[in-house]
Amino acid sequence: MRRLYAEARIHTDLDTLWRHTQDPATHARWDGRFGRIEYQPGTDPQRFTYALFGVGGVGVTVGERHKADGTRTSALRFSSANPLSPIRRGAGHWRYVPERTGVRFLTGYDYEPGWGKAADLLVRPFMGWLTAWSFDRLRLWLERGIPPEHSRNQALAEVLARAMLTTVGSAHGLLAGLAVAGLVLLIPPLPTTPAARRCLRSAPKSSTPKSSTPKAGAKASDPMSTNPKPSAPDHIPTTLDLLEQP
Repeated sequence: MRRLYAEARIHTDLDTLWRHTQDPATHARWDGRFGRIEYQPGTDPQRFTYALFGVGGVGVTVGERHKADGTRTSALRFSSANPLSPIRRGAGHWRYVPERTGVRFLTGYDYEPGWGKAADLLVRPFMGWLTAWSFDRLRLWLERGIPPEHSRNQALAEVLARAMLTTVGSAHGLLAGLAVAGLVLLIPPLPTTPAARRCLRSAPKSSTPKSSTPKAGAKASDPMSTNPKPSAPDHIPTTLDLLEQP
């Protein structure tokens, strides 16, 4: 399976973006994947708990790297032993690249499916879409001052409006319904509505580190080991060596 990637260019300063992504309570507000993220006090490296679609999990912050050119990178590992979780265990990183007009904010992550490979054919594309949608939601918050809760409600209202138009079209026959549905799909979201299509979804070739898929037989009871030779995924090592790549 292809590892997931999302990238957004956000017109804000690096420190503001860092705060909105590294503070767990603030992070949970804009990231649609999580209902809750909480740091565990007194842990080093920093451990945390989270709720992914209402299902609990645990994680650990592998580390951070600040480069002389201003680029910052943070990496983490996460897992859930709950059979209801679509993700068993995985790892990923966030990178912040300062630019003249803002910050290039990107993420790459991979995971072992919790529901098996067949179900992951649907789960993985949805996770990729939701990650990109959340990045654009964050962009709207920082650039336009639109709170994440407001943009979420606007997105739901827009989906409802599109569904109603499709229903009205279908009432006039199959062809009319298909025509309206096609038109609805072609109409872009409002500028103030989050949209995954505004984000880059594939990593540039120069930014794609070699990776390996998490082993399906790996135990999920305690995947947060800080062993320098982690079992999965290996493309985000504990040493952060690969985080120096573009």
